[in-house]
Amino acid sequence: MQISAVRDAIATAARAVVLPVGIPKLTCTGYAPDAVTVPHFYVGDYSVNFDKAMRRSLDEVEFTCAVLVSRSDDLSGQKVLDGLLSGGGTGSLKAAVEAARGAPGQFALGGAAHDLHVMRVQSYRWYEHAGTQYLGAELVIKVIGEGST
Repeated sequence: MQISAVRDAIATAARAVVLPVGIPKLTCTGYAPDAVTVPHFYVGDYSVNFDKAMRRSLDEVEFTCAVLVSRSDDLSGQKVLDGLLSGGGTGSLKAAVEAARGAPGQFALGGAAHDLHVMRVQSYRWYEHAGTQYLGAELVIKVIGEGST
């Protein structure tokens, strides 16, 4: 698995989110941005468990992604964030990212990995990024794939 390709593919999958009318389109990047355009999803840090199967045939990577929204109005920002963190629907990051799993027997993320699973949401709180505060949360995504590539 090539980590850079997986990061970019997760960000591409997240772009499929459809936000309510009047909310700007979700911007998505495979890396933490220098500047945030809200609402913004990015793939942050990750941890790798090597050799989950013999002969480097499987690695497991857990990506910690972040989603940040405006805090201009506390209630509306929380409603937007809640929609993004929901388990289903057109505004769900989980649904958008897991749609990139591919059909049975196909590789996930356009061939970048074997499979993926959005495992959990955590750390729903205020975040500071480049000196500005945002409301946000983290999503943890487990990706499995070929270890020898």
